[in-house]
Amino acid sequence: MPDSDRPAAAAAPSSADLGPLAPFQHGVFTMLWSTWLIANLCMWMNDVAAAWLMTTLTSTPIWVALVQTAATLPVFLLGLPSGALADILDRKRFLFFTQVWVAVVGGLLALAIFLDVVTPPLLLVLLFLNGVGLALRWPVFSAIVPELVPRAKLPAALALNGVSMNASRIMGPLIAGAVIASLGSAWVFLLNALLSVGAAVVITRWRREHKPDPLGRESLRGAMRVGLQYVAQSYHLKGVLLRIGIFFFHSTALMALLPLVARHIKGGDAGTFTVLLAAMGAGAIASTFALPRLRQTFSRDKVVLLGAGVQAATMAIMAVNTNIWLGVLAMALGGAAWLTTANTLSVSAQISLPDWVRARGMSMYQMAIMGASASGAAVWGQVATWSSVPVALGLGAASGIAAMALASWRWPDRGVMEDPTPAGPLPRPNVTAPPESGHVLVTIEYRIDPIDAPAFRALMEESRRSRLRQGAVGWELLHDINEPGRFVEVIEDASWTDHLRRFERVSAADVALRERKLAYHLGDEPPVVRRAVRETTVRGA
Repeated sequence: MPDSDRPAAAAAPSSADLGPLAPFQHGVFTMLWSTWLIANLCMWMNDVAAAWLMTTLTSTPIWVALVQTAATLPVFLLGLPSGALADILDRKRFLFFTQVWVAVVGGLLALAIFLDVVTPPLLLVLLFLNGVGLALRWPVFSAIVPELVPRAKLPAALALNGVSMNASRIMGPLIAGAVIASLGSAWVFLLNALLSVGAAVVITRWRREHKPDPLGRESLRGAMRVGLQYVAQSYHLKGVLLRIGIFFFHSTALMALLPLVARHIKGGDAGTFTVLLAAMGAGAIASTFALPRLRQTFSRDKVVLLGAGVQAATMAIMAVNTNIWLGVLAMALGGAAWLTTANTLSVSAQISLPDWVRARGMSMYQMAIMGASASGAAVWGQVATWSSVPVALGLGAASGIAAMALASWRWPDRGVMEDPTPAGPLPRPNVTAPPESGHVLVTIEYRIDPIDAPAFRALMEESRRSRLRQGAVGWELLHDINEPGRFVEVIEDASWTDHLRRFERVSAADVALRERKLAYHLGDEPPVVRRAVRETTVRGA
């Protein structure tokens, strides 16, 4: 990356530097944000054209709702592998590949319609393939944003990404509606293909230097395992995923059934559907100006609960509404609730992730969104098929706010987050002959005052989570029977290389934790550290 495009880290930023448009001061962010806008524009044009096309092929609610499922399910299924690839491959080339993939699928969709061979099952298959491109693209883009702007501007940068999403939510349906009305659905998909090619060309202008890991690439399987472990050992991230899953499982009922809601509004047609989507996007964009004040005034959980409440009210109104203007107002409020909730939780996830695992962490965030959206669309579509669209929306609204309130009560935000700032690589252990294979076992012997044993055990539980987040495959704490003050921490790594990787992943929080453990250790000498290789014994040898 050129020096002129690197985030400046000199003086403390002024209030102007931290305004909602401050990230645009960085040229690379502006360029890639434009690419993201094009990508989102294509996504919304594709969703509108596909949803409306399905209503011309069949009027069964479950088929219409499955359009949303087919579009989002790949992100749930492929999110973790794509996040792992984004962490271990060249992110620029990977992002370029995703745009080419989406362009090819858009061309195939257009061709199927031109040849008049499209059917509901074929449409769902092609939408699933398009979703594969989205599954690959989202984690890598989420991972690169923090390297484009300083940490202080990250909330504004993520809000601008939301603006991109919702500006495209307005423009995409309008463009798609105009193209469908004048030329037909096939031309929407063809236009998507051309725009995706243009976005790929813009990505080639990003002068990013990929720095290979000196220890070599992680295996895909190993990278996925570590990503899962990192999230599984983080109370904070699990709370984020729970909330975003609850929100999108219920709110997707409105999005999945919106084409049918639009038809029940007086004079409802494709234009009505487009206007409702555009109103939702406009409300989301307008809410970005209130986000800084909301974050300063309320805790994360209160902002999220407020968003869930407004979204539930929107769904309840749209369940019984037949007036276009009331529908526009309700959808605008729903859009504001959507962006406020998603941005609040996205920032909460991003700032808790170190760069080395960021794409994997954000891929699981996207998996939670898309898995909840895909399952929610199927569930609420089936409920609408069994009963009616208003009943499905009403049940979704009531259960959505109740579930979010329960999550806030049972899994509250502690307000304290571990600092993921890299502490710099620690000195590597000196060994005469590094082992070529076998699991590496590290033992650390602590001698403490037996009176402090309960507090020390609690602290070592934090150590367990820390070691597993760094990539260890096993951890245990041994207590000497004959010496009550002697504890042995045992960490197991899959290989010598994986053992060395943990030295590269130490964060400021890990360093602080080590100091707290050492405070319990007695004597002038540090704890004794030993390393051994687990050798496999062959039976009968």
